Amino acid sequence: MERRTTQPRAGWQETVEAQGLIYPLTRHPDGELRPYWDESAYYVFSLPEVEALEEVVEELHGMCLAAADFIVREQRFADLGITDGRVAAAIAESWRRREEVPSVYGRFDLRYDGTGPAKMLEYNADTPTSLVEAASPQWFWMEERFPGADQWNSLHERLVEAWRSQAHLLPPGAPLHFAHTAGDELGEDLMTVAYLMETAEQAGLRTEWISMEDIGWDRLSRRFVDKKLRFIRSCFKLYPWEWLTTDRFGPQAMSTLDLGGGTGSTLWIEPMWKMLLSNKALLAILWELYPGHPNLLASYVDGPRELARTTGYVAKPLLGREGAGVTVHEAGSGAPAPAPDQPCCYQELAPLPSFDGNRVVLGAWVVQGEAAGLGIRESDGLVTDGYARFLPHVIL
Repeated sequence: MERRTTQPRAGWQETVEAQGLIYPLTRHPDGELRPYWDESAYYVFSLPEVEALEEVVEELHGMCLAAADFIVREQRFADLGITDGRVAAAIAESWRRREEVPSVYGRFDLRYDGTGPAKMLEYNADTPTSLVEAASPQWFWMEERFPGADQWNSLHERLVEAWRSQAHLLPPGAPLHFAHTAGDELGEDLMTVAYLMETAEQAGLRTEWISMEDIGWDRLSRRFVDKKLRFIRSCFKLYPWEWLTTDRFGPQAMSTLDLGGGTGSTLWIEPMWKMLLSNKALLAILWELYPGHPNLLASYVDGPRELARTTGYVAKPLLGREGAGVTVHEAGSGAPAPAPDQPCCYQELAPLPSFDGNRVVLGAWVVQGEAAGLGIRESDGLVTDGYARFLPHVIL
């Protein structure tokens, strides 16, 4: 693994926008627009290195499924902050019937510096973004700058195949709706859903577009409907389950949930059991099941324990996104840290590696349980937040 600098292509912004990345710039707190898509540098990997990372990712995915099964079997929902019995019961039933509902993709965030074992930072298996840039502009950048090279990137082909191979699980005769929230100001959610919709269409599925805010509730039939008052039989939503279950129409979503085989009126993708994998408490469950595993960091939900005096720790809100609410605590820093105002997972501090002063995290994609690609983000600090930059990579 190596970081190399290079000269950005002339007209790079227009190029990536035409390839679906309509948010190539980020407005920073000082008001300045700076590149989110940053091709002034790139990362180089060897093929054996990537093959080893693929094995790690698929092993971690298998371990996460085992952890999900443990949570359901042992009724450990409270560790995840899930105290509503209806929600816990629905998650458990969704897990038991997981083979009957499509499950498409997820993204592991890994700490890796090219020398030691990759360490799992978290797993976003419900609503992961940065998909468009990893699948499309990154690939075309490589073809233009490094023709004949390779990239850890089979995302597009695997996504199309995921829809095709699971099409029989969808309600027959009805379109698959794709939904995003109209509150998305940058266009990232919009384009992520548009891209996934395109892969479904390439797999031969009939699709419809809708925003979450435009989904209606028909009180007579007790079903969700679209703007044309057609029943929504199945829907891919880039909208977290923890929001859906607590929204105004959360009870209706729960009571009409299709868990496969036409058991309800609406089948949601990703399935509800993905709540178990996108919750940071998963990290503590994994450490409990696989203590000392070389690809895990020590993690707890009841406090930092020995980490406060040994390695230091990171406090992560159980349902945080893009670094929101994450705090870093170095070992032996003196006075005890103030108690967080929300449930957290306390993970061993393993500072992100610095390449030329840039803190890097690997986003390793999984499609239908198989490693499918890589996206790299850089930040100035230890927490990868909304001001991070996306950099392409190549296998040389």
